[in-house]
Amino acid sequence: MLSTKLSNFVLLLSIVALPTVFSIVVHEVMHGEVARHLGDDTAERAGRLTLNPISHVDLFGTIILPALLLWTGLPVFGWAKPVPVNFSRLRNGRAGMVLVAAAGPLTNLGLAVISAILLRWLPIGPESARWLTVPLHYMLRFSVQINVVLAIFNLIPLLPLDGGRVLAGLLPLPIAMKFARLERYGFLILFAFLLWPDFFTRIMDPIINTVTRMLL
Repeated sequence: MLSTKLSNFVLLLSIVALPTVFSIVVHEVMHGEVARHLGDDTAERAGRLTLNPISHVDLFGTIILPALLLWTGLPVFGWAKPVPVNFSRLRNGRAGMVLVAAAGPLTNLGLAVISAILLRWLPIGPESARWLTVPLHYMLRFSVQINVVLAIFNLIPLLPLDGGRVLAGLLPLPIAMKFARLERYGFLILFAFLLWPDFFTRIMDPIINTVTRMLL
């Protein structure tokens, strides 16, 4: 019984690992690319504008946490090592910060749309080809789901998430400065939300499921 469950988990992990890691890495790279176009080449000089996952993988956020969430049946999400951005070097000041922060979640939404289109275009094909096409269908479907989750999760208006940086860039400066002081407590607040069962069932899941259904 345990060996069957473990085998099924390994098979499931092999299907979800590629789109998860790719989506997280591209999310971070796009932060750096937009920052570079707006005048800050910090990420480029640090060698972080690459799709090589080794340069971006965070042991806990990219590997351990998604695997644990998958094992327990909770919505899968994760993160990579944040791409370094020097916001003081960006053109357009706070507007530049908003563009850099929004680049990651918008990229994930774009990947979700592309995956949904490919899923509709990819034929199952004859029996002899289904060893390849069926896993690809599952992978593309999961790519839609994980990218929607990453986009929605990162848009939570809480620092240091992207949604928090977008909000900080849009708020009047005095309020934004007070809001920025909460960043040191951001992950503690976030984990408190994650431990609150209704956070997923009543808040996150309805939004994620609605967007996913629109694409699938």
